[in-house]
Amino acid sequence: MIARLFVQPVGWLAALGTTLLLAAGDWRWPQAWAFLVELGVGSLVVSLWLLRHDLALVATRLSAPVQRSQPLWDRVFMVAFIVAFFGWLALIGLDARRYGWSQVPLPVQALGAALLALGMVAIWETFRYNSFAAPQVRVQVERGHRVVTDGPYGRVRHPLYAGALLWLVGAPLLLGSWWGVVAVPLIGAALAWRAVGEERLLHCELPGYDDYLKQLRFRLIPGLW
Repeated sequence: MIARLFVQPVGWLAALGTTLLLAAGDWRWPQAWAFLVELGVGSLVVSLWLLRHDLALVATRLSAPVQRSQPLWDRVFMVAFIVAFFGWLALIGLDARRYGWSQVPLPVQALGAALLALGMVAIWETFRYNSFAAPQVRVQVERGHRVVTDGPYGRVRHPLYAGALLWLVGAPLLLGSWWGVVAVPLIGAALAWRAVGEERLLHCELPGYDDYLKQLRFRLIPGLW
């Protein structure tokens, strides 16, 4: 399991890099390498932290994203989301490098790097407080699944998705693609749809979750939704 904790992120990083660079048609694309280095360092730091503090969460995060224990709608969602995600990366490569449709100023690219880092910090903070943050929508009865209300869960119901949204905005800015940014609301809408479905499942199957829904109004953005 420990080896997989490092091998699996490297595999995902290689898949991301291959998709970007093939679409770009230029393996010397500096923004792509900056993106991969930042993402790789962030993933390594989070992996080392998980290895030291939460082996149960490590096992959960390393599990297959599609499982029989998931509702059918979430299995379909995960497959469609992965396909759409790699299509989005290809669009960024075509836009920012192969055809040069977008011209993103360097300071905005730096802002993208900052948002990407902030998103990874938010994801790490979610892992820090919630040992049940599985990739799949399901109740982990075998692990004594309980409602988490402290830390980032005191601000929004789905801090993992909130961190992902920061990541999704930061990545295309860093890579220099306005078209990648334009596509983010569509991806965000998909995550919001999943968040609502997840709440419905937890409301029915996780004791105490109904009280949490009543106490905290906001799902992804404090003060807004």
